[in-house]
Amino acid sequence: MLKLSSHLVLAAVVLSLLATTGCQRHSKSEVYYLISNNLKLPYWQTANAGFAKAGELYHVTALLRGPDGYDSQAELDEFNKAVAAKPAGILISVTDAALMSSAIDNAIAAGIPVITIDSDAPTSHRLFFIGTNNLEAGRLGGQRVVQKLGGKGNVVFFTTPGQPNLDERLKGYKDAFADHPDIKVAEVFNIKGDSGTTFDRAEVDVMKTGADKVDAFICLESGSGAQVAEVLKRHNATDRLLIAMDVDSATLGTIKDGGIDSTIAQKPYTMGYVGLRALDQIHHSLPAKFSDSYAADSFAPYPVFIDTGTALVDKSNAQAYLESEAAAQK
Repeated sequence: MLKLSSHLVLAAVVLSLLATTGCQRHSKSEVYYLISNNLKLPYWQTANAGFAKAGELYHVTALLRGPDGYDSQAELDEFNKAVAAKPAGILISVTDAALMSSAIDNAIAAGIPVITIDSDAPTSHRLFFIGTNNLEAGRLGGQRVVQKLGGKGNVVFFTTPGQPNLDERLKGYKDAFADHPDIKVAEVFNIKGDSGTTFDRAEVDVMKTGADKVDAFICLESGSGAQVAEVLKRHNATDRLLIAMDVDSATLGTIKDGGIDSTIAQKPYTMGYVGLRALDQIHHSLPAKFSDSYAADSFAPYPVFIDTGTALVDKSNAQAYLESEAAAQK
C-alpha cells in the first residue's frame, strides 16, 4: 500500500510539473507584431481579429502597427521600431519590397522570426509567405471577365503598381486575357494606395463611348469596388461589368443588390491567425541561426508558401459569406 501511495504521489508531482511547464511556455511578455498599411480598411481589421484571437488563445501579446493610410516609409519605420523592441516575431504585409527587404534581412540576422502575409517580399530572407496565391486570384477574376464579356471589350484596372500582391493579380488577369486578343486593357490606373481616387477616375471612364467605351472595371484591392459601384449606380450604367476584391459586408451587400458582379475572396483572418501560431512555434524552437536560403533547401524546417485560399463570390454564394461573417462576430 505504501509503495502504491508513493507511486501516486510521484505521478501527481510529474503531472503538476507538466502543467506548470505548459503554463510557462507562454506569457504576456511574449510579444508579436502584425505590421501593414491602410489599417483603417475592413480587410486589415479582419486580419487583426485572427491575429488577436491566436494571441488570446496562447496568452501572448499581439500588437497591430502601421499607418492608417498608404505610406510605405511609415510602414518601414514601424517595422524598425518593432525590431528594436526585440519581439518574439513579426508578421508583415509588404507594400514596397525594394524598400523593406534589407530591413527584413536585418531582423532575420538578429534572430527575430519574420513571416510575410498578404503581400510578399520573395527576395528577402523572410522565413516564408502566408496568404493568397495572387497570380491565381487574378486568373480567376480574368476568367470571369472573359465569360461575362464574351471574350471582347475594353477593361480598366484600379491598382497601386509596385505593390507585390497587386502586381501579381494584374499579371494573373493578363494571363487569362492572353488567349482573347479582343479584350483590351485600356488603362491601368494608379490609385497610389488611396481608393478614394478611384471615384473621380471612374467618373471619367464611365462617360467614354464608341470604341473607347469601358466595358469592365476591375479593382485589385478592397477599397475601390464600392467607389466604382457608386459611380455606375449614379450613371445607371447597368451594362458595365464590375469585379471587386475581398468580401467585406459592404461589397457582399452590393453584389446581392446587383451593383457588383462578383469579387475575389481572400482569408485575411486566417492569415493573421495562422501567422501568429507559426511565429509562436518558431519562437519556441529557434535555431542557433536562421539560414538565408531556406527556399533552396530541400530539408528546410519551413515551407516557402502557405496558401490560405481564394474563391470567386457572386450572387449565388454571397449570402453564405455574410452568414459566416455574422457567425464569427458572435
